[in-house]
Amino acid sequence: MTDQNQTPIATALELLRHARIVPFDVPGHKRGRGNRELTEFLGKRCLSVDLNSMKPLDNLTHPVSVIRDAEALAAAAFGAQHAFFMVGGTTSAVQAMILSTCRRGDKLILPRNVHSSVIGALILCGAEPVYVKTRADSRLGIALGMAVEDLKDAITRHPEAKAVLVNNPTYYGICSDLREIVRIAHRHGLRVLVDEAHGTHFYFGEGLPVSAMAAGADMAAVSMHKSGGSLTQSSLLLTGPDVNPRHVRQVINLTQTTSGSYLLLASLDIARKNLALNGRAVFRRVKELAEYARREIEQIGGYAVFSKDLVNGTTVYDFDETKLSVNTLGIGLAGIEVYDILRDDYEIQVEFGDIGNILAYISIGDTMKNVERLVSALSEIRRLHQRPKAGLLETEYIPPEVVLSPQEAFYAEKAAVPIEKAGGTVSAETVMSYPPGIPILCPGERVTRPIIETILYAREKGCLLTGTEDLTVSYLNVVKGGL
Repeated sequence: MTDQNQTPIATALELLRHARIVPFDVPGHKRGRGNRELTEFLGKRCLSVDLNSMKPLDNLTHPVSVIRDAEALAAAAFGAQHAFFMVGGTTSAVQAMILSTCRRGDKLILPRNVHSSVIGALILCGAEPVYVKTRADSRLGIALGMAVEDLKDAITRHPEAKAVLVNNPTYYGICSDLREIVRIAHRHGLRVLVDEAHGTHFYFGEGLPVSAMAAGADMAAVSMHKSGGSLTQSSLLLTGPDVNPRHVRQVINLTQTTSGSYLLLASLDIARKNLALNGRAVFRRVKELAEYARREIEQIGGYAVFSKDLVNGTTVYDFDETKLSVNTLGIGLAGIEVYDILRDDYEIQVEFGDIGNILAYISIGDTMKNVERLVSALSEIRRLHQRPKAGLLETEYIPPEVVLSPQEAFYAEKAAVPIEKAGGTVSAETVMSYPPGIPILCPGERVTRPIIETILYAREKGCLLTGTEDLTVSYLNVVKGGL
């Protein structure tokens, strides 16, 4: 399969849509006829191709025809040996990478500013995290990338480690020296896993950081639905030549649904075609829009806009210029406060607001008109809402003290304690602000005063805190008896 004009899954669905087949299979809405309100909401065309696995449509758990062909086209487009279509989001792709590489007791070298899906995988498989020394930017208050020297130190301390996991890029657009990380890891016999949830465009853009497959990584989890234009929850798992795809498929099938949505699969198929044929031109335009917005926001004053000037050759080896990350502390507002004002007062929805930053996700569907509206709103917010900076929490990264593996802590006997009184205990659950989904606290980590203050501050400012059993995030499950 080499012709990127082809869309095997979408073509098969279109053929079936016109066929006079009487459905006595699932889904029960029977091409939309059984749920008129849903059909009116989504459209008859959409419901007519919401089908279940059958011979003409292949089977996601054991693809031998159209899904196999669509995955082969995706692999060719992304420069991978194999591509797996994922319908459980990039969370499932990240977890499949780790579960197919690590077993109970294995060591995984990784930065602390990983997505919660990584911690979930460690809980499932029982592997133990080895956190590379994570450095932070004091001005922006965020964790940076993985320095090569810090990776070497981690490998020296843990030569038995099985793999290295790298963010490419971080949520804020920061990239590590991926080629050198791959070279060092492979020299020591470690597999390289890349969380590329926010790097789909790296495979098709010009003048952007290197992609995982181009850098020689072994596996990469790619969120096609983020910057690639497919439907939410659709993703890819890419593998290199030294990874056994049959084993990876078995691992994926442990947790991924046996009833894969053909709407999601078709969206991956069609989005891949668009990127393969038009990606360079599309992302050139995306980069231009982001660069324009960056210049205009810098001229407003008060805001600190992330850009290439962060590059230092170590913890920030490269920067993704399509990311419009803006630090808001200079106008005396937390990121989440600016996020709320943009949505409530200006009807502008940005990707996230955290303690000190907002991220406006610019991608293939954006226009100059909308970018100008965002810039204008930020200018007005500064004029109307700016206040003294005193009292704002300035850092989001707190170095962890790991006491137990995530699996040991998560499955330990627990006690629920008020968060304010949890100091000194060992957490048995995750606390994170979502998005971006980077944990403030993970299972197995010591609860310290700075962590408690960060959680309380984020809760007070209106961040959506998740991961705790208590939906109000007033209580924290901790390991009973203490350690």
